[in-house]
Amino acid sequence: MNRKTVLIFTIVALTITASVTFLVVGSHSVAAKEAANQRRQADRQEIISGPGRVEPLSEDIKLGSELSGKLKAVYVEEGDQIRSGELLAELQNDDYRAQIGSAEAQVLAKEATLRKVLNGARIQERSEAMSSVREAEAVMNNARVEMDRHQKLFAAGVIAQEESERYAREYEVAKAKYEEAAQHHSLIDDQAREEDRAFAQADLQLARATLAEARARYAKTLIKSPINGTVLRKHHRSGESVSNSSTVPDPILTIGDKVVLRVRVDVDETEVSKVHVGERAYVTADAFTGQRFWGRVVRVGEQLGRKNLRTDEPTEHVDTKILETLVELDDGTQLPIGLRVDAFILGGDPQVASAK
Repeated sequence: MNRKTVLIFTIVALTITASVTFLVVGSHSVAAKEAANQRRQADRQEIISGPGRVEPLSEDIKLGSELSGKLKAVYVEEGDQIRSGELLAELQNDDYRAQIGSAEAQVLAKEATLRKVLNGARIQERSEAMSSVREAEAVMNNARVEMDRHQKLFAAGVIAQEESERYAREYEVAKAKYEEAAQHHSLIDDQAREEDRAFAQADLQLARATLAEARARYAKTLIKSPINGTVLRKHHRSGESVSNSSTVPDPILTIGDKVVLRVRVDVDETEVSKVHVGERAYVTADAFTGQRFWGRVVRVGEQLGRKNLRTDEPTEHVDTKILETLVELDDGTQLPIGLRVDAFILGGDPQVASAK
């Protein structure tokens, strides 16, 4: 091998070595940049934690009675699926049903009275009144004839004045009876007065209002579901008494919509600025060791308040203010309602922030 050939091989070897060195160094440089970017992104993403409690989408709905009384029946059990408008429980209500029957009868009676006022007397009553008028008129005319005849006899000196005056009195009586019969017929044959119609109509409206009130009271004895959901808790059973009190709630049932679960999280006041709607979050529970249940922040409270949950840790500050935050868990998540969990919100996510 001559010196020229050796020189060529040496140049080629140096070139290959330089290329390999450049590729290795470049690869390490790209990896270092990617790692740095991940570290910077991790630094910008802060995890906000707080205690929480699992609740249904509808929150817990406690169904009670607007009336105090004894339960006739409770038709559902815990865990039953219920539909909106379904009858769940019923109070003893025989007396309320009787009130409805009485009010309905009153309405029928008042409707008949109003029809009678508007329609006036029957044809038979009008005919009878007209016959009385004609009879009285005939008696009056006959009395007038007798009065005139006896007055002429008195003028001729045939009869005494006393007898003539007696026939005059009989005529006045017959005339008065005729006028009375005519007034009676006019009253029957005429239309009802405006005040009579108004009174009858008002009486009917009062009866209908009484019926509506009776039905409303009866409806309050029927406890119906306001939503589609699940019976979470049964507080009373058939035969037990329930009360209506604004100071001491006495629910019959607790229901909720479990199709979607939410977690109500207590976020410490020092971290409220880091939580935003749309950020990803997950929860853990002692009963589900090693499992994470993911979701997303759907609501951030507007006002600070007292803690809802206690962790029972010795170092816990009980006087700390918190901001209620709702995390909606992903579809299909199954957790017991009321379960205490630890929530972790991935705050400061630049992708979430840019999406807003």
